[in-house]
Amino acid sequence: MALVLAPETPLPTWLTALDAQIERSPSFFDNRPVVLDLAGLPREQPDIEGLMGQLETRGIRVIGTEGAHPSWRGVETWGRPLPSGGRATREVTPPDETAHRVAAPEPASAEPSGLLVDHPIRSGQSVVFEKGDVTVVGSVASGAEVIAGGSVHIYGALRGRAIAGFAGNPRARIFCRRLDAELLAIDGVYQTADDMDASLRGRAVQAWLEGEAMRITALD
Repeated sequence: MALVLAPETPLPTWLTALDAQIERSPSFFDNRPVVLDLAGLPREQPDIEGLMGQLETRGIRVIGTEGAHPSWRGVETWGRPLPSGGRATREVTPPDETAHRVAAPEPASAEPSGLLVDHPIRSGQSVVFEKGDVTVVGSVASGAEVIAGGSVHIYGALRGRAIAGFAGNPRARIFCRRLDAELLAIDGVYQTADDMDASLRGRAVQAWLEGEAMRITALD
């Protein structure tokens, strides 16, 4: 359920098409987690590390990979492989810049350590706050996302995506009143809807990291 890029050969042609999409929508990849689906590349692909670098220079943050061949070097340093059993990937076409986006307000004086959103987050909207926690007094719809440098607190149903510790904070946590999420992530460790314990669906939960594994437990 994460945003997916699926490179195709010849790579120069694919990168040219990607540049055209970025030109049409310059901020589409800003602060968005991206999964790189490498299954479409041939096994003998010579320069996977070069491809990773090309994406990085375009400001694309890859936090996970799938479909990589074990013989390719460097892939494991560029985002953890997604857990098995996740949803099948699907291509995403960047929208025009008219797409809805909820941005953190400019601070009046001292920079805030948290962002409070006192309304539901609708499908297609993103709330991004890399400097601390995000608290949503309401629900997060399917297709919406909340991205925080710290922890994420949802006082409603979480049906979309919640991404905590985005700036590199393994101690961040995710709390929600009702778990129906498409994806949870903390510091690059992911669980998709298919990976979550079915007994936790519809319940108040918290999620945190224990080493390299994500733990999710009920709050009630």
